[in-house]
Formats: sequence, structure tokens, C-alpha cells
Amino acid sequence: MAVSLQVSPGRCVYDEPLAVRAEGLEPGQAVTLHTQLTDEGGETFSSRGRYRAGSRGELDLTQSPALEGGSYTGLEPEGPLWALEPRTPHRRFLRKDVQSPQRVDFSLYRDHEPLGKLLATATQDRTFMGEGVSRHPVREGRVRGSLFLPPGVGPFPGIIEIQGTGGGLLEYKASLLANKGFATLALAYYNYEDLPKEMKVFNLEYFEEAVNYMLQHPKVKGPGIGLMGHSKGGDLVASMASFLKGITAAVLVNGSIANVGAALKYKDVLLPPIGVDVKKMIYPEKGVADITNILVNPLEEGNRKSLIPIWKADCKFLFVVGQDDRNWRSEFHAQTACSLLVEARKEKPEIVLYPETGHYIEAPNFPLCKISMHKLVGLPVVWGGQTRPHAMAQVDSWKKIQIFFNKHLNQKNAG
Repeated sequence: MAVSLQVSPGRCVYDEPLAVRAEGLEPGQAVTLHTQLTDEGGETFSSRGRYRAGSRGELDLTQSPALEGGSYTGLEPEGPLWALEPRTPHRRFLRKDVQSPQRVDFSLYRDHEPLGKLLATATQDRTFMGEGVSRHPVREGRVRGSLFLPPGVGPFPGIIEIQGTGGGLLEYKASLLANKGFATLALAYYNYEDLPKEMKVFNLEYFEEAVNYMLQHPKVKGPGIGLMGHSKGGDLVASMASFLKGITAAVLVNGSIANVGAALKYKDVLLPPIGVDVKKMIYPEKGVADITNILVNPLEEGNRKSLIPIWKADCKFLFVVGQDDRNWRSEFHAQTACSLLVEARKEKPEIVLYPETGHYIEAPNFPLCKISMHKLVGLPVVWGGQTRPHAMAQVDSWKKIQIFFNKHLNQKNAG
């Protein structure tokens, strides 16, 4: 009987589970499953899982534990995806093209190390825009981005999604949220089309225009919208929630309660960027920085001008925190926000803490980014996190984010 390898479904959304089966092996046979994909920059990411076939010559990743010596161990059906590592050090898997599927190649080899004969292959296409989701480029006034609408008539709960300091337009989280029933605007805010080229001064009126665009859109369900931001996007979300109207719910993923990286202006208010103490930068390896502690404390006198007045916000908050975040002390920022809100007699925010989880908390099945270039620092930096705990945090936080938005944006069921 010829060996066969089945990966199902053949096409699915990126955050959906993985099912891998093989048949026709010898009972107890040692095999290695090699998984590989190539990102848009041409970087190859791969993982290896070591297994032994069952008594009938079968292999099922939902029932067969991966053995020691591979990229992952234990009963980990999605391990081939979240354990992917780049061939070139210090590279982050980044997806800009959400309209084309991401092809993933699976190869099953005899033996463990060295690899023996190639026994079977299979491929899977993982998409970011599910069936019926539509993408609409946004050039409304000054607002630049892409609006993703779920299938159906609507209106849908609305979310603005803002990413970190890389600039440009990143759409992958917004498109994945649209699959879950949310009308989601991926908002660019610099280094895109006619927006400012650098992070120097941001005007909150630009973000206010984006909020008004969503509130007035016929496909967006009111009376308010949600915000979700990661890293620098997190402190922008905190500022929007603090100063602007029409915000019902806000999610900060490893965000800061201080304004970071560029000045923020709104009417007659100016928040300078929080200071940094470069003496607290350490170097765990040559040419790689650890910047965990370089931001100064925004609660100390002299630094409070950069503190975002989150106590003025009237929305619900969810803070998603990686406790091994090496970009900054995200847990401190979340707990500080909680204290400030409680002192102002506002509702206590939800805070979800994930041990051994780093800065780049993405959607499920994204590989952990351990080290990559930091645009503001000008060096590769460590981001923190251990591979499996980080992967599990991505699965859990993705569910909690959907539940949070569904609860507060008046949709009945979480995706």
C-alpha cells in the first residue's frame, strides 16, 4: 500500500485548525513531517515534527504525539504551523497581501535524523479573506486604509484595527476579524500614500476622522465602534478612547499607557513622546538589543506629560498582556491603566495575562517572532516569549478578543 498524506481542508482561513493524517506506513515506523512556507519577501519558514506510526501504519496529528528532537513535542495538531522558524535569523513572518492564499507545503520522510526517503507530500492554502469577505480601499478625506466587510447584508459591529511602528498598511488582522462578523478598518497612519513619511507628530484629528467614517458607514452597526491596537497601535487606541467620542470598546495588545515614539496633538493638547534611558539597554548577543526597561516611568514627576489620560475614557477596555514582553513592560502599563481608571471611578478593565508570552501576540498559527529589526531602535531586538506558551496565548487571546467585542458591540455570538 502506497503511503498517502492528507492535509484537510485543502483551503481554509489562516486561524483555523490543522488536520494532518498519513496512511500506508509500516507499523511503528519512524517518520518526520517537514512543513514549509515562503513569505512575500522570499524568506523560508520551516518546522519538523518527529513521529512514530501507529499499529496500523497510520499517523494522525490529533492522536499521535510528536517525539523529542523536533520543532515541537507532544500532542500538537497545529504544531507544524506555530513552530515555523525562519531560515535567516532575525526575520519576522509578515503578511501584506491578504487577497492571495498562503501556500503551506507538507512533506513526510522516512526516519528522523538524517532524513530518509521522501514518502509523500501535500499542500494547503491558508487564506486571510474567507468566503464572501470583501475588501474596500479607503480614501475618505484624509483617512487611508482598507475596510473589510463580512458576507451578508449587515450592518455589522465596527472595529478600527491599528498596528505598530512599522508604518504602511497591514491588513491581515482586519481581514481575519471580518471573517468573524466584524466590519473592520485596517487603518494606516504613516508611511503610506500621502500620509506623513516618518513618526514625528501625529494629529489625533486624523484618527477622529477614521472614527467618524466608521460611525457614518451604512454597513457599520452603531451606536459606537471598537478599537484594537498592538504595540504603538495600543497607545494610539488609548489616546483615541481618552479624547474621542463614539468609542464603545477598546482592546490593547501589549500596549502602553504613555505616548510613545512621536508627539501627539489634539486641539490644544500636546502629549510629548515618553523619554527613554538608553543606559538601560542591554545586549544579550552581539548586535541584538533588549529594550525592556528603556522607557522611563510615566508616573514619575517630569514624565507625566506623556501619560495618556485614560481616566477620561468612557468605553470598556481589554488589555492582552504577554508577561515576557521585551519591547516594554506591558503588564505595568495595563495595571497602571487599571489603577487610573478605578481611581476615576470608571469600570475596572479586563486584563488577561499570559506567562512566557512575548510582544508579537498575533492570530492563531502565526509563528513566534523571537528577534527582528526595530524601526525606532535601528537594531534587531528580542521580543520575548517561548514558542508553545506564546502559541497557546495567541489561540486564547484571539477568542477572548472576539468575545469581548461581541459582548460590547452587541453581537450575540463569538466567532
